[in-house]
Amino acid sequence: MLNWFGNSSRFCDRVDRRDFLRVGTLATGGLTLPGLLRAESAAGAAPTGKSIINIILSGGPTHMDTFDLKPEAPKEFRGEFLPTATNVPGFEFCEHMPMLATMADRLTAIRSITGMNNEHTNVQSDTGWPARSLDSLGGRPSIGAVMSKFGGAAQETVHGIAPTFVDLTSATRPGFLGQVYAGYRPDSIGRQNLTLNSSVSEARLGNRRDLLSGFDRLRRDIDGSGMMNALDSFTERAVGMITSGEVARALDTRLEDPRTLDRYGHPTDRDAEKFVLARRLVGAGVRCVAFAIGGWDTHSNNFKSLSDKLPRLDRALSALIQDLEARGQLDDTIIMMSGEFGRTPRVNGTAGRDHWPRAAFFFLAGGGFRHGQYIGSTNRLGEYAQDRPVHLQHVFTTVYRQLGIDPEVFHLTDPNGRPQYLLENREVISELV
Repeated sequence: MLNWFGNSSRFCDRVDRRDFLRVGTLATGGLTLPGLLRAESAAGAAPTGKSIINIILSGGPTHMDTFDLKPEAPKEFRGEFLPTATNVPGFEFCEHMPMLATMADRLTAIRSITGMNNEHTNVQSDTGWPARSLDSLGGRPSIGAVMSKFGGAAQETVHGIAPTFVDLTSATRPGFLGQVYAGYRPDSIGRQNLTLNSSVSEARLGNRRDLLSGFDRLRRDIDGSGMMNALDSFTERAVGMITSGEVARALDTRLEDPRTLDRYGHPTDRDAEKFVLARRLVGAGVRCVAFAIGGWDTHSNNFKSLSDKLPRLDRALSALIQDLEARGQLDDTIIMMSGEFGRTPRVNGTAGRDHWPRAAFFFLAGGGFRHGQYIGSTNRLGEYAQDRPVHLQHVFTTVYRQLGIDPEVFHLTDPNGRPQYLLENREVISELV
């Protein structure tokens, strides 16, 4: 929605004169859409063409009942689920993920993640850092915020203008980079900001932009810094995002074939729509889409809960991979999925598993990585990483490198003016690249 705000006088058609061309509020914190797009002027890297879908499993999913089952362990460790074979020899999933098992050649499960903390937040899956790191300065920025910093808050696509980063469920934070680099959140207000006000047609918008240009001509003539031309550029791109309508259409799943929605499990599964939206947004040119799925904090009734949740995840995630591949987008889209930590190898007295940061999994698909493999495993009881330990930050390092952002080279500047590396552990996972 194009907003025309003012505190003094108004046009006869009830349009304000002040803040004459304020176009929506794409970011939080009162930023106008042109203001958000000005972030591009500080960007230091060109887009590589790769995108990310970051799926955060809030609550901490168990590693032993998903990708690292222990069928030979004592019953109080192995739990109730059986492994099922995949289309990759020696690679087994939980029996409740049969669809993903048929496409294991297109994905990787890292089963030996280390470096996690016992924290009930999305921060680790969002940044690769513990929540307390630089917390007094706002915390570490999410991978989407970093992409916005280095690639620009928005970019031109074949369809028009698209925000670099969309956060579907308020799962991420921009950290010390600030709200300029926060993900666009398509809540009710956010969605309205992607459409024209009913009283303003594209023709009238064009006339008003011409009028604004006339008002500013004198200042532009004497502006030796070029700032007025820059303002024109930011405004043009903000208007382009709205008038193209591509992002607004991507957010409208009513435009999707009902048969496709059914393959994802929508509308029966309330989380399935997030997978559909992520695919549609990437197709519209968004570079990073993040969303969270809750319900993985299974201190009790772990197996009853996962008997319901895992088939839903299996259905939606496998449909996402299939659709991206069918559209020729899988190699250019990194799907990453992780949780807050693993869960205790020993089943507790209420048929649940408690917090266990000593071991966890990380799931990757697409993105041009070498797939069809599992990396590492825990010991026979699932207690700790035994074969090929992989630090959480090694995953983020590898993903950043695939995006063309080298953590050994690029750094960020915190509010105190100090340089901060993107990650502390900057080793690439060689099996993937």
